[in-house]
Amino acid sequence: MSDLVPPMVLTALVERLFTAAGVPAEAASTVADALVDADLRGLPSHGSHLVPMYVERLRQGSVSTRTEAELLVDVGGIALLDAGHALGVLTADQAMALATEKARQYGIGAVAVRHAFHFGAAGRYSRAAARSGFIGIATANTRPLMPAPGGGHPVVGNNPVAIGVPGPDPDEPLVLDIALSAANIGRIRLAAGNGHGIPDGWATDAAGQPTSDPAAALAGMLLPAAGHKGFGLALMVDVFAGVLAGGGYGDRVNGLYADTAVPNECGHFFMALDVAAFGDVDGFASRLADLEASVTAPPYAPGVDRVLLPGQRSAQRLRDAAQRGVAVDQGVLARLRDLATQLDVPLPEGLPR
Repeated sequence: MSDLVPPMVLTALVERLFTAAGVPAEAASTVADALVDADLRGLPSHGSHLVPMYVERLRQGSVSTRTEAELLVDVGGIALLDAGHALGVLTADQAMALATEKARQYGIGAVAVRHAFHFGAAGRYSRAAARSGFIGIATANTRPLMPAPGGGHPVVGNNPVAIGVPGPDPDEPLVLDIALSAANIGRIRLAAGNGHGIPDGWATDAAGQPTSDPAAALAGMLLPAAGHKGFGLALMVDVFAGVLAGGGYGDRVNGLYADTAVPNECGHFFMALDVAAFGDVDGFASRLADLEASVTAPPYAPGVDRVLLPGQRSAQRLRDAAQRGVAVDQGVLARLRDLATQLDVPLPEGLPR
């Protein structure tokens, strides 16, 4: 069961919780906006349900209250940042802004981030680049969750990949945002916390047997999207976000919910391409519009009356939720209220009781 919460009310609560946990006010506002935006877009696994875990890590010291990463390498279109275990939204925003700045100067910008922390929904960063006229790519690695084809133990994370492309609507560009498993771990965690089952094909138990029990799945392994293809892409993301960044990779990345006193040690990688550097901005826009029209044109499969482009469903959910309120699971709301009590944070007006 979910309750509808006005977006500003949910954002205010999350912001207050982070501020009470020691995060500077402006940074707390940025992280709150990012998490609630995920809720609004129908991505609750990357939304406000993460707040108690984030706050516990701030309390335990495995996440820092610093607001910026340290610049370690700055050579042409390349940069390397050390996040210092800051909240991932903050350093990921910084990294993509730096990548677009470099792309504006060099045509391409690539920024790797080590000693990082969970950055929420990857689409936030590729979307930001696309809104500025760049093709943006954002990736991150996670703790091992998926086995290699034929393997019996997890060796690579369900690493997300997001690509944003500037399109006709500057506010809602073409955005692909996917994890490379059949389903992300956050959705399974939500199902476990709320007493729901999960579909077949999402995960196995610890013995490698398929399961619909989210608790067994959390003790087991995720299954890659498209078999060896999803696994192979996830492995390559680990190379960019971990090996290249000089930070955690493979089992050197720690679980978000394992020991909250131990840093996550994930890595991030961002790239921006300046469409204008290819010399034909108007032609690019025209060709993209033509491609999009061909993808969404009829005929459709039986029972289908519309084909959507990547990012359109998310944009529609955002518009709908902004009008009617964001649907937040009652269990998540209960945990946020409990955390507010612990931190002596007043609940904002309009929050369901």
